[in-house]
Amino acid sequence: MKDLLWLTRKTILSVLRKKVNILILFVLPIAAALVSMAIYGGGSGAPLRVTLVNLDGEHKITQDTISFLQQLNKVQITVTDEETMKKDIAAGSSDTSVVFKQGFAASVQKGAPDHIEMISVKGAEVTAYVKSMLHSYISNVAALGKYAAGDQEVFMSLYEDYSTQRFKLSSVKVEDTAAVKNATYQTIGFLVALMMFSSANLTSFILKEKENRTFFRIMASPISSKTYVLSNVIVNFIMLFVQIIITVFFMKQVLHIDSGIPAIQFVIIMMLFGLTAIGLALLIISFAKGARMAGALQNLIITPSCLIAGCYFPLEIIPESFRQLSGFMPQYWLLETVNKLQNGASLAGLYLNLLTLIGFAAALTLVAIYNFSRNNDTRTFI
Repeated sequence: MKDLLWLTRKTILSVLRKKVNILILFVLPIAAALVSMAIYGGGSGAPLRVTLVNLDGEHKITQDTISFLQQLNKVQITVTDEETMKKDIAAGSSDTSVVFKQGFAASVQKGAPDHIEMISVKGAEVTAYVKSMLHSYISNVAALGKYAAGDQEVFMSLYEDYSTQRFKLSSVKVEDTAAVKNATYQTIGFLVALMMFSSANLTSFILKEKENRTFFRIMASPISSKTYVLSNVIVNFIMLFVQIIITVFFMKQVLHIDSGIPAIQFVIIMMLFGLTAIGLALLIISFAKGARMAGALQNLIITPSCLIAGCYFPLEIIPESFRQLSGFMPQYWLLETVNKLQNGASLAGLYLNLLTLIGFAAALTLVAIYNFSRNNDTRTFI
């Protein structure tokens, strides 16, 4: 036990001695959370800037239509003249413009809306919301005009009743959590990749110490090779745990992201995946002949598997042929567990996902141990 503690302390000090390791282990998880928030955290966004130009005078229908637009949520209305509108559109200070040309009110009253134009240099993405709302409102008023069939008195009576509707509509504002869930999902995806690379780098210390002969000096002492490897696994586990805690703390206390998952459950499933990452790292170095080869193997295995599992991008945008392979990746089962927990599932109800992660960890570790036992070249491995 004393030897194990000494080796663990020695490895931790060796890891923290290099600034690059501190950057990878403790700074990059924070950067991953910030990147995710930058991508998905702008859900509320700025209001849509709409410029109105009224060339139809003081007609009640036109004025009511302008009032309707001014009441829309997340729309900033500015009423101006035609010349100023063109300058604002060209300068980008206005997202879209609605021009009520002369004859607009009369055309709506006749039941055939016309003499209205929308101008934008930003395309349908910007105009779609305002256009759909306008279409709905104007169509309702035009339907009254069709029913009145040109009778001014009948139309005005119907329009007055329509404008002074007495029914009450109560609304409840529901918080949109989609952006938060997406940010959480992507942060975890980045963290998963970082955990796998961190674990592989920490485990490759064994190969580096073989190359600089430190390993053989340690083996000349009463310390066994099993104790040496076990100390590396413990260091791995500690560093991954710290990575997870830093990420959770930064998300909740600094960015104020509520992942929808209790912190304890989040840490448990991430540490469960940490065992899988450690198992994979051991497997990589069991096949590697040196530190360079280990680096090449980890890039060859970790990066593609993270891509296929949806760590870097949502699975929805990944081609179907690759998506079918995601179920063979441990990262997928972790992300799937997180997604279901965010949607209200209980951790106990996801026992199959947890067992799958444990199975991956056990399988990878057993294969690594088997490969260690078959390797008889002491210059290469234990």
